[in-house]
Amino acid sequence: MRQSNVKRTTDETDIALTLNIDGEGKIVIDTGIGFFNHMLTLMTKHGFLDLQVKCNGDLDVDHHHSVEDIGIVLGQAFKEALGDKAGIRRYATVYTPMDESLSRISIDISGRPYLYFDVNMPTEKVGQFDTQLVEEFFRAFVNQAGVTLHIELLHGRNSHHIIESIFKGFGRVLDEASAIDKRITGVRSTKGML
Repeated sequence: MRQSNVKRTTDETDIALTLNIDGEGKIVIDTGIGFFNHMLTLMTKHGFLDLQVKCNGDLDVDHHHSVEDIGIVLGQAFKEALGDKAGIRRYATVYTPMDESLSRISIDISGRPYLYFDVNMPTEKVGQFDTQLVEEFFRAFVNQAGVTLHIELLHGRNSHHIIESIFKGFGRVLDEASAIDKRITGVRSTKGML
């Protein structure tokens, strides 16, 4: 079972997170941010992950610290759950439509953190959620998980649909790239390590 438990406490957030990569899409979540709960639920369901998240954050300031710190903790949990990465497919690319929106997400579980984020949001907010925080979440994740992640919006006009397309696609690439392939001996790298 590839799973991990991570706790992180700062003066801004207190987070407990449990991740099972080989899950069924089960989620128990409380970030204090309704829209973000919804996006993490979509990611979990479409990525066949099991995820439990409890975050007490300084939401009286804004959502930034909670969203970024959950990205940090999720990245740490993903890296820990993968272990030595033996047998994983490593790469995945998916296109995900959501009504008028279409995103392309590509991942390489390489050990090298890099985020390419090419998404123009039509609005600054979806409800009370700052759309700039989407990029902050993914940057925090890649820096801790040690993955290369490319997120591109091919087209879209509705910020909710755009973000939903991205989070669904993100769950899907996590599932595909972390899947075990019996044809792979050790790690999928000529270096012998990831």
